[in-house]
Amino acid sequence: MSALPRPRPLSSPTASGTGRLPVGRWFLIAGTAAALASATVIAVTAGSVARTSEARETLVEVIDPATLRVLELSEALTAQTSAARAYAGTGDTELRDDYREAVAAEAAALAALERLVPRMPEGPAVRVELGTLRAAAGTWRREYGDAVTAGPPPEEDDPAAEERARTGTERFHAVQSALAGLRGHLTALHTEATGRLERGWQMLYAALGAMAAVLALSAAGFALIVRHAVLRPVATLTGQVRAVAQGDFEHRLHVERPAELAELSGHVDAMRRRIVSEWLRATQAQEQLAEHAAELRRSNAELEQFAYVASHDLQEPLRKVASFTQLLEQRYGGHLDEQARQYISFAVDGAKRMQALIGDLLDFSRVGRIGGERVPLDASAPLAEALENLATQIEESGATVTWDEPPVVLGNRAQLTQLFQNLIGNAVKFRSEEAPRVHIGVRRAGDMWEFSCSDNGIGIEDKYSDRIFLIFQRLHGRDAYQGTGIGLALCKKIVEYHGGRIWVDNGEPDGGRPPDSTAGRGTTFRWTLPPGEPHE
Repeated sequence: MSALPRPRPLSSPTASGTGRLPVGRWFLIAGTAAALASATVIAVTAGSVARTSEARETLVEVIDPATLRVLELSEALTAQTSAARAYAGTGDTELRDDYREAVAAEAAALAALERLVPRMPEGPAVRVELGTLRAAAGTWRREYGDAVTAGPPPEEDDPAAEERARTGTERFHAVQSALAGLRGHLTALHTEATGRLERGWQMLYAALGAMAAVLALSAAGFALIVRHAVLRPVATLTGQVRAVAQGDFEHRLHVERPAELAELSGHVDAMRRRIVSEWLRATQAQEQLAEHAAELRRSNAELEQFAYVASHDLQEPLRKVASFTQLLEQRYGGHLDEQARQYISFAVDGAKRMQALIGDLLDFSRVGRIGGERVPLDASAPLAEALENLATQIEESGATVTWDEPPVVLGNRAQLTQLFQNLIGNAVKFRSEEAPRVHIGVRRAGDMWEFSCSDNGIGIEDKYSDRIFLIFQRLHGRDAYQGTGIGLALCKKIVEYHGGRIWVDNGEPDGGRPPDSTAGRGTTFRWTLPPGEPHE
């Protein structure tokens, strides 16, 4: 077998990702840029909103009301000069009342303008123009309006009245000039405020467009980051993993960026190399195991051949030794002394024990190999056969054997017969002074059936609980109890072949042991067997 390829050294995935930006850093940079652009646009938007609001407030709350007050002031001055001239021509006293009302309206308009002047963009200049208008209007009223309306109407062809009329006309021209200057100034302010308001709205619209552009660019940037820094590397790594999953175990797993996926691909590739290395080792182990299994099959074949030879060729010489030794004793027994006859007895006994040992070894080796098929069967059948085989021994010892209702188990009838026969036979053989009493108990233990064989015999010390299941292990001499020391080892092999286990229970009786057994007397063997039908 060729040697396994040496796996490549595992590089550090962290080092392989050095110099590459992680995905979080990409998003941090893009988010910072988007945040700065958004903050700039928001600041511009806030400034344009503030300026637009200020221009609108100046236009709507100051300039437009001031323009209206100037219009009221113009109407009041026009009403004054009309009333004064009409009174000078007609002498109607109601016209004096109209004049006074117009003067009051002028005063109200001037007072309203005075309150608006501090809020105007060019308040001092407007205040000067308003003062000029106030002075011109006062001069006109003093030199014409009040003088005309204070006395009786002038007579026709009165030179003084004509002179006063000319003076009034000149003074009112000055008032109109001042009023025109104030109106022109307010018109200019109105135009400027309107322009500022238009520019503010345009800047606001531009800022909102810039905000939309920033959002669109941010979305596009994040989409590009997700595509190039996440989706594409993930797709690449997925394709590499798929190639490995389809059987190309030498396919390298590697992506360049981002740093997280580069590190992840390094770890996964290192895991791939370790798995391939372990797989190669496992393949080599399986091949070695297959070779060992083949060798074991050859060895088992040789053992079976040996068992055949042992069962036929080895036992025949032993039978001859025993037979001829017995013939020798029968024919020449009268010529032999006691010691010679004892030697012959030893030889016969040794030959017979050798035959029994060979038979037991053959039975031990056949467990699971010859006729070992397991089928569902009623355990009462092998129990009955075992009791029938032991009928003579049970009758001679006066033993009493009781049992619970046996269940259906999955097992081999011949082997289970041997199991019951060995355990009950031991219970009868290793008896105390009392008549043997043996009980075969059965109970459910999880997914297995647990059997027990309890007796009132001599018992087994705890220190020998494991030793008794070893082959050829005897706790008593041959002069005390007959046997080869292989019976319990055979029981253990039969139980384990059936998927169960067997042990000695030196604890308290559970009802299976005879009721008169006491602590320190008797033995309970327990073993488990699989059920022959599913457990509900």
